[in-house]
Amino acid sequence: MLQFNRNAPYNNLPLLPPDTELETKRVLRKTISASRALAQLNGAIINLPNPTLFLDTIHLQEAKASSEIENIITTNDDLYKAVVADLKYENAAAKEVIGYKDALWYGLKKLESRPFITTNLCVEIMQCIKQNTSGIRTTPGTTLANSRGEIIYTPPAGENVIREKLTNLENFINEESSLDPLIKMALMHYQFEAIHPFIDGNGRTGRILLLLYLKMVNLLHVPALFLSEYIIQHKADYYERLRAVTEENDWEGWILYMLDMIEKTATSGLLKLESIIAVMQTTADEIKEKLPKVYSKELIEILFRLPYTKRQFLIDANMGTPKTVGNYLMALEAQGFLKATKVGKEKLYLNQRLMAVLESKPQL
Repeated sequence: MLQFNRNAPYNNLPLLPPDTELETKRVLRKTISASRALAQLNGAIINLPNPTLFLDTIHLQEAKASSEIENIITTNDDLYKAVVADLKYENAAAKEVIGYKDALWYGLKKLESRPFITTNLCVEIMQCIKQNTSGIRTTPGTTLANSRGEIIYTPPAGENVIREKLTNLENFINEESSLDPLIKMALMHYQFEAIHPFIDGNGRTGRILLLLYLKMVNLLHVPALFLSEYIIQHKADYYERLRAVTEENDWEGWILYMLDMIEKTATSGLLKLESIIAVMQTTADEIKEKLPKVYSKELIEILFRLPYTKRQFLIDANMGTPKTVGNYLMALEAQGFLKATKVGKEKLYLNQRLMAVLESKPQL
């Protein structure tokens, strides 16, 4: 193996697949348990009456956590208010998070029309996150440092070198392989982070690619995983395991980390999904009993699509005139199902029960 020098561009970053044993006994055992957890989550989502109902909420939660890894911090409350009230995102952090969510949706749409992960798609996702038109790094001098300012890694430099590495990565992702898809996913994530093709937005682009890949290989029909929450709780391990691949060729430790992330987040995601469904059912039963003239299945779905709602959502769903739906919301507030708040000139209504479930942080 070539001697790695953290202060020099890693232009000798080996191409994929690695020339080493990947499917060790430990890796294969962990692959089975991770695949099982993912299949259980996927089955639960597919069997929902409306599998897309919670997608906005799930993607915003993942966007929030993924941005938090980059020290972009916002609250659930600020985030959902900004989305529902169509604010011009005065909160810069909320704007970045929403950019991530939009980039994920963009990637999913592109996969529907062309089920391949390409260099161009990576660039487009990054541009969507950063809301600019930058591309592959062309200027030298990019380094990654730790909290003490010490350089720990210098990614490949030179646009031609970076594009060569990305072409290899693109081929590896999209070509048929005997490797288990989850092992392949771990390899592609390391390689993308090691190439570090952009000036900014690499981490978030890389995490979006994980969800797109799971969708592309039909392991998760609806990308409803909170992967970034695991990385936040195991951040030091994440960077340590990345470095161990680079410096020691320790692929096993990295793959085991990624498989554990899939298993734990899938299990946690299933529990959170079950909690939301249970709260939704309880709320539906109570509204049906206390406000039978207000209750409808469509109303319940609107109240649980996002923690905040507003009159326009009910109007758009053809649930009545502005006056009628306004009366519905006031009745729901009077009975304690919603809590009204003013954001600018708009009145929003908070589903506190849903927000409470979203605020709960699982230990992964």
